[in-house]
Amino acid sequence: MGCKTPPAVPRKSMSDNEFENKLNHSRRSTDPISLMNHSSSDLQAATGNFSSNRQLGQGTTGCVFRAKYADGRVLAVKKFDPLSFSGSSDFMDTVNGIAKLRHTNISELVGYCSEPGHYMLVYDYHMNGSLYDFLHLSDDYSRPLTWDTRVRIAACTAHALEYLHEVCSPPVLHKNIKSSNVLLDADLNPHLSDCGLSFFYEDASENLGPGYSAPECSRPSAYVMKSDVYSFGVIMLELLTGRKPYDSSKPRTEQCLVKYVAPQLHDSDALGSLADPALRGLYPPKALSRFADCIALCVQADPEFRPSMSEVVQSLLRCVQRTISNRGMAGYLSNSQRSDISDW
Repeated sequence: MGCKTPPAVPRKSMSDNEFENKLNHSRRSTDPISLMNHSSSDLQAATGNFSSNRQLGQGTTGCVFRAKYADGRVLAVKKFDPLSFSGSSDFMDTVNGIAKLRHTNISELVGYCSEPGHYMLVYDYHMNGSLYDFLHLSDDYSRPLTWDTRVRIAACTAHALEYLHEVCSPPVLHKNIKSSNVLLDADLNPHLSDCGLSFFYEDASENLGPGYSAPECSRPSAYVMKSDVYSFGVIMLELLTGRKPYDSSKPRTEQCLVKYVAPQLHDSDALGSLADPALRGLYPPKALSRFADCIALCVQADPEFRPSMSEVVQSLLRCVQRTISNRGMAGYLSNSQRSDISDW
């Protein structure tokens, strides 16, 4: 079943090969690239003069604002510091590079603004915010992510990263893999954001923040593709445990999620206590164990021993298939297709 599911159809069994082919189909879009050139005045009006009330986030590359139009359209606008680019030509090189990244699970660039002193990228807006917010900032009224949704988010995000590393030519480093850059749409399908902006991140350990950086990131020149893999492993840890990658409110031995959890990932007895309490034990134990095994490979200290993203994808597909075979196809449907189906 593809990462982004089609309208509901009568369910039928699917072989492993058919399931994998469906996922592989989303790796690259052949649709023609068409971007809208926005004026700065248009985006200023749509964002309420870049009001703080419309601000969705702020990072190394700039601030992101929600743009709302009279016709009901809602978009996300990334506004750069005017000094981020040497001029319009430099900015348009970035726009053209990002526009070529076409994948179901990569946040889609739909427009831009290139005026002197005004450089902005316009993306699809994803109403459920970031994975970080969903996991760590939810309130008492929020419905926690079920196990099947967590595995789906991991598998689809892995596909996006595999596309950047192994399908794009030349390969694309992300250098800012973290749960706040995994955006969730109305059906909780993930969309990796900040792709194609790695040139901003000379010091990846600084922009990633504590908890996500691979050990080699202490030397900026040592950042490699397997550094992205490490950061992805940390996202998987967040999905498994529901904990932040670094939490200063925890006891000192538990503050860094990788250091605390990684030594216990192969301990089947410990896994149950590590799993996010919000899951209420509703997960297949063997699938949980496979998920943990994949994490353990990703967060190894030596980058040479970490798997490639294609290997991570295959590992997660096996995890998905194990759950599907245990629970039936209903578990991997999008929210809109399984509204009448109980949790796994």
